[in-house]
This record gives sequence, C-alpha cells and structure tokens, in this order.
Amino acid sequence: MTRLQRLIRLSAVALTAVALTGCISLFPKSKPANLYQFDYVMPADAAAPTAPGDLFGVLKLANGFTKAAAGDRIMTLTGGSDVAYIAEARWASPASVLFDEAVNKAFDQDGAPAHLIGRGEIGKSDYVLKLDVREFQVTYAAPKGRPSVVVNVHATLTKSGDRSLVAERSFTKTVAADDDRQAAIVRAFNVAVSGVLRDLVEWTSALGKTGT
Repeated sequence: MTRLQRLIRLSAVALTAVALTGCISLFPKSKPANLYQFDYVMPADAAAPTAPGDLFGVLKLANGFTKAAAGDRIMTLTGGSDVAYIAEARWASPASVLFDEAVNKAFDQDGAPAHLIGRGEIGKSDYVLKLDVREFQVTYAAPKGRPSVVVNVHATLTKSGDRSLVAERSFTKTVAADDDRQAAIVRAFNVAVSGVLRDLVEWTSALGKTGT
C-alpha cells in the first residue's frame, strides 16, 4: 500500500468517526431522575435510655428482600397484579441498603435494650435475628387512584446457642399517601418503615428481656 493510499484510508476512517459522533449527539437525552431516600424516624415519646445491665446482644443476619423492589427503582402494584416503576424517580441507594441502615438506626435509639451485632463484629450475641422484607411497594387499587405504601417484614428470632426458635412474627404497615406525587409517596414510605421498625424493636426487646 502506497503512502497516498494509507492517507486516503485514514481520512475515510476519520470521516466515519466524525459522522458517527454526529449521529450519537442527535439521540434524545433521558430526563434525570429525582433521587429520594427513606429512613427511620424516632418517635417523640421514645423510652428512656436502658441501663447497661439490661442490654443484650442480637446478631442480625443479612436481610432478605423481595427482588422486584430491592433495587433503586420505586415499585408500584396496581390492581394486585400489574407491576411497574415510578418514572423519573429513584432511591438514592438500593432500597435493600436503605432499609438495612434504617434497621440499624432503629435499634440504636435510646431505650432499646437489644443491641445489634453484625457479622464480624466483636461482641456476645444472645439471639439471632433474621428479617425478610416481603412487601415494599406503592399500591393502587385502580389506575390513577390514591396510592398507599405497603411494607411487610417477617422476623424470626432464635437463640444463639442452639438456634432454637424463640418466636417469629410478621409486621405490616399500610400508609395512604397524601396525593399521587413523588414527595407524598416518599413521606408515606418514611411513616410505614418507621412504624414497622418501631414495632420490631419493641417485639425483640420484650422477648430478650424476658429471656424467652
């Protein structure tokens, strides 16, 4: 191949690249999504701090989380069967991660005798707690209706020594959103998550204190 032929070939490649670049710039850009997060909100009437001697350790296993809602998209369920996601809205982190952070915050509140111990942490655990988030979505009875947020968590508490079952229970909160807007739906998630976790902490603490 002569030098002239090589130059012609390189020029053709360069022109093709420029043309492709121009084509790519013509594609419509997607609208950026609004980012939200939910959290545990400690009630104003929280109990007084627990005496050190009343504390007991709880090893929390990794949470189970319904796959359809575990990511950063906000899941909706219409008519009990039609699954979709809210357009242009995302959780700031995967829902499973935000929920785990909310659980830790709930147990860290003053007054809770149950002290969570994660895997790899140093500390004696008296019990083992396993949580499975089975429902975590926005529900619509009918399209364009008023939405509600449903959070359902199944908890299993076992003894650390022999892993014998202490108790298990499902916690559910259904909270109606003020209207069908993203901000109102997120507020409903905060209320539902906080309510479920408040009941969970009280349940775990009551069982641990009685030594069941």
